[in-house]
Amino acid sequence: MTTPRLHVIQGDDPHGPAELAEFVRPLPHNIEAEQHTLGAAMLAPAALAEIRELLDGTEFYRPAHGLIWNAIEGLADRGAPVEPVAVAAAIDPRDLAAMGGAPYLHTLISQVPTAANGPYYAHLVRDLAYARQVVTSGTRLMQLGYAATGDTHDDLRGAVVAELAAVTKPQGRSWAEPTPLSAAAELPPFPVWAFPDWLGEYVAGLAEVTQTPPDLAGCLALAVLAVAAGGKVWARATTWTEPTNLFTLVVLPPGNRKSEVYKHMTAPIKAAEAALIKQAKPVIAEAVIARKVAEAHAEKTEKAATAAHDPTQRGVAMDEAATARLDLDETPIPAEPCLFSDDATVERLTSHVAEQGGRFAILSPEGEIFSIAAGRYSGAPNLAVLKSGHAGEEMRIDRMGRASERIAAATITLGICTQPGVLARLGETPQFAEQGLLGRLLYSVPASLLGFRNERPDPMPEHVQTTYSANVQALVLSLAALAEPATLHFAPDAQAAILDLAREHEIRLRPGTGDLAHMTDWAGKYVGAVVRIAALLHLAEHIRDGWDRPITLTTFINARLIGEYFTLHAQAAYEAIGADPAVNDARALLDWIERTATTRFTAREVIHALKRFRKVADLEPALRVLESHGWIRRLPTPPKVGPGRKAGTVYEAHPDAIGDAS
Repeated sequence: MTTPRLHVIQGDDPHGPAELAEFVRPLPHNIEAEQHTLGAAMLAPAALAEIRELLDGTEFYRPAHGLIWNAIEGLADRGAPVEPVAVAAAIDPRDLAAMGGAPYLHTLISQVPTAANGPYYAHLVRDLAYARQVVTSGTRLMQLGYAATGDTHDDLRGAVVAELAAVTKPQGRSWAEPTPLSAAAELPPFPVWAFPDWLGEYVAGLAEVTQTPPDLAGCLALAVLAVAAGGKVWARATTWTEPTNLFTLVVLPPGNRKSEVYKHMTAPIKAAEAALIKQAKPVIAEAVIARKVAEAHAEKTEKAATAAHDPTQRGVAMDEAATARLDLDETPIPAEPCLFSDDATVERLTSHVAEQGGRFAILSPEGEIFSIAAGRYSGAPNLAVLKSGHAGEEMRIDRMGRASERIAAATITLGICTQPGVLARLGETPQFAEQGLLGRLLYSVPASLLGFRNERPDPMPEHVQTTYSANVQALVLSLAALAEPATLHFAPDAQAAILDLAREHEIRLRPGTGDLAHMTDWAGKYVGAVVRIAALLHLAEHIRDGWDRPITLTTFINARLIGEYFTLHAQAAYEAIGADPAVNDARALLDWIERTATTRFTAREVIHALKRFRKVADLEPALRVLESHGWIRRLPTPPKVGPGRKAGTVYEAHPDAIGDAS
């Protein structure tokens, strides 16, 4: 800080307080810090962006510096360059002359050691501005005290409280809204309005009739669409292609009428399945007969080849037998159509996928599939079919005592509901996290309506139910009739929106600052999940010919709404699963910040205060979680001067963390 100069002011009254020598000092400031801040802002756009988050121009002690800052901000807002020549042109000529002209602006740049230190000096300028506010408030408090007369009408206490409130209120500038650490925070409801009208109306109506959260029917509606489209439709994003199957998981405690919702949501699929079985019966019957004929012919030719003695006749008979055997191998009996099951072992699920042309679904109001995949029957986790079935990958299965199975592109859909306890235990199977199963699930953790249900809900209009049933059946049957899988494409503006989403989402994965940095296994698949949801919404909008139309920007925006819903619920689910143990440590640290009203701290101070951390390395995961959720941030490190160790990192707490560690 600038070295203060002392002045002596003599009072006129020899008996008054002013009789004493009173030291009057300049208010706290640092001209060099202000100069380095302005110079860094003009030198480096990256430094300017950080500095603008800290300062608004009122923090500068020298008025000329405030004028320079206002000119820099005005140019930056217009996208214009902020080098000294442009800044000089943006300042009133008289003000520019008063501050030393354009050469002074060049001086500001020449004095900057490195632009990277600009944010550090900006913090210093901001802190000194606050110090001036403290001094000014102290002067006002002294004046209030001397001006008090003792009159009962004088609200001295109120004036003091108001003055203290002004100086002690949190400084919220540059802070974004932090993300809650606890799943107990209110999560958003499922965005039913993002569905096409016929589907959204049915989901909302079923939720009302059953008095269940709309999240249950909404997630199952996506699974129903995925049952129809999975394996039959793919979506071309920009440089990659996504299948249209989904893994959805709703978490609700017992007594929430999950089975009732599942029954109604899946009824049209069962009806469509029955229609497919009826269509397939003649084909299957014909195949059975053809197979028997081929078997008889193969057996006959094999006997003839065995009985032939003449070498020439044996050769002819061998050729006929080989041809008959090939014909037999190429005369399979197709399996009866089956779209989904509510329970299956991993081996049976694999066979289902192979028999049904690579597509199958598990729709269940219970979470048995997870205990089965964890090895309830086999004794060891087996996730291969679920991993490949989520990505639409080729599968080659060879097992002892069973025929080999080849699946060109396996697509599996999961529409599962489970209890909170089962969700918490998912983290107890390490392979679920290590092999990526947890990262493939779209989680929904709605609040239960138990205790708040209406015993007289509004009935669902009959046309809403009829339309839902007819549209789902039409979608299933029309897509089942496709001889080859179809590929959907996005309209040009929707493709641009995918790129924008990918660019924005990537920032959320950055270590230390991204709010999804602690769950990259899930977040890394987020953009692909939104693309899949967009394709399903598109097909629901265009029931019978959606594969022949481009996906619009409006549809993609609706898919983004649903995707953000799943993001917030996934964060809550990951906490319950315990996939990131650092969250508990982060919550303990946040609680300490709240209790002690700590605004700034170092890692060493935390270790000294909280015995749960033995060394800095133990604390770092918790610090990363709080940083990524926006509860704390690192202050720029002071420039190193002279020998010795570099100063330790100082963290600043979000104003909301003091008194609000939700």
